[in-house]
Formats: sequence, C-alpha cells, structure tokens
Amino acid sequence: MKSAKVFFLILLVIVIFVGSGSIYILKETEQAVRTRFGPIKGVYKNAGIHFKVPFIDKVEKYEKRLLEWDGEPQEVPTSDNKFIHIDSFARWRISNPQRFYKSTKNEDRAHTFLDDIIESTARDEIASYSLPEIIRTSERDMAILKIEAEQNNVGAPGEAEIVKGGAREIITQNVLRRVTEKLLEQNLGIEVVDFRFKRIDYNRDVQEKVFQRMISEQKRIAEKYRAIGEGQKQYIYGKVEQKKKEILSGAYLKSQTIRGEADAKAIEIYANAYNKSAESRDFYNFLRTLDAYKNSFDSTTSMILSTDNEFLKFLESSKN
Repeated sequence: MKSAKVFFLILLVIVIFVGSGSIYILKETEQAVRTRFGPIKGVYKNAGIHFKVPFIDKVEKYEKRLLEWDGEPQEVPTSDNKFIHIDSFARWRISNPQRFYKSTKNEDRAHTFLDDIIESTARDEIASYSLPEIIRTSERDMAILKIEAEQNNVGAPGEAEIVKGGAREIITQNVLRRVTEKLLEQNLGIEVVDFRFKRIDYNRDVQEKVFQRMISEQKRIAEKYRAIGEGQKQYIYGKVEQKKKEILSGAYLKSQTIRGEADAKAIEIYANAYNKSAESRDFYNFLRTLDAYKNSFDSTTSMILSTDNEFLKFLESSKN
C-alpha cells in the first residue's frame, strides 16, 4: 500500500509539472511567438490559455501596446549653416511578432535599430530647412518690418522682410514617412506610429552670443520706433501751432472787421447828428474835443500851445 501511494504521489507530481509546462497564459496586452528548436511553430495574439509541448517548445512574449523611444540629444546643421541641438521622441509597436522575432528578438535590439534609423532620418530632414522654418509651427508667412533712416535722421518704416511659414509639422511628418519606409524595407516587424520634437535649441557655445545679438537687435528696433514716435510728435506739435496761428489770425481779422464796422456806424451817427442843427454840431464838436483830450493827455504828457489855440478853447471856458 505504501509503495502504491508513493508511486501515485510521484505520478501526480509529474503530471502537475508536465501540465504546468504545457500551458501558458497571454494577457490582453501581450502577444507571443512559439518556437521549437528554433523554427516558429505559431503566433498568438489573443488573450487566454494556450498550449505548448513541455521542455521542447519555447514561448517569447511581446507587448501589444505602444512602446516609447526617446532619442539622445544631437547637434544638427540647418540649411542656413546654423548648428542646433534637437531632442526627439517617438512611439512604436510590434506589428508583426513573427518578423520581429526573426529580426531583433527583443526590445533592446529594436531600440538600437530605431536609434540608427530615426536619428539619421531626422538629421537629414532638418538639414534641408532653415532655422526659422524649423522653430516655427505656424505655416503662415511672417512679415518683419524693417526700419530705415530718412534724411532728417528720423526712423521710418521700410520694406517688410518675409519669413517663410514654419515647417515643424512638415518635418515631423516627413521623418515619420521616411522611417516607415525604411522599416518596411528592412521588414523588422516594427511600426513607428508617431514622431515629435521635444526641444530644439541653439548650440550652447553660441547660444549666449545669439541671445545678446537678439537683445541688441530688439533694442535697435525699439530706438528707431521711438525716433519715429518723436518725429510724429514734433509733426503734430507743428500742425497744432500752425492751426493755433490760423485761428488767432482769423479771430484778429474778425475783430478788426467788427471794430471797423462799429467805427463806421459811430461816424455815421455822429454825421447824422452833426447835420441836424447847430446845437447838434456844437455838441458833436464838444464830444470829439473831449475824446481828443482823453486820447492826447495823460500823466506823462507835456504840450506847449499858444493861448489862442482852438484846441484849448474848452479848457479856457472851463476856467471861467
């Protein structure tokens, strides 16, 4: 009895061991390749329990989800002979587990292939564009107003320099397209689904000089705009002063016209009164003489006249 129990336990252990070695479980995020002494015997993409020959078949599991590729920052020349640092990343997946197993076998080797393909493609693509096209994302052309000096040394707007629209999106799409073509040619079982730039920056050796040049250029433009503003201010002041003189001249002309009309009216009234009677004429002469006294004499006036001068008759009569 004891021997039978021992045999049964040994048989049970063997069955469990063999049974556990003949099944494997795939998760929803996994896919697998089953091989037997090297050749591939099956490819599995559905989640669940799958069977294999224990001790003979081997199963390599791979991710079905998107995987991350993060490139190393690299220095790249642009078409306008400027060196910039680019830092990029991509998302890829294993589209054909069978081809992936035959070409790379694991994700580490796949990353090595992607480093060579993506970085070289991005470098070649960036070298075909200028720096403004690379750093701008908008496809709209941008006009930069130039400031020119007039003869009176006042800054004035000149012609606008047209900067082409940004090509950032075009570059990323071109890199993605060319990388996809290379991967299909090499038949690696890999698909790159997205490519982006994380950062584009100047070479650190010249970055400070570039920033200083940009600051100086902006200050120069600001000063010229201030000169334009000062010129416009003086122009407006001149217009205001001219308008002021025109208004004052018009007002003076109008006042003199009114004064002349009033004097003419007064003379007319005096003449009419003078012609009415002898008393009116005497009264008119009296008023005119008083006006003459008023306009001729003040505290600083000295006059020497004979005693029988007609001009003094009213003064003589006032004494009497």
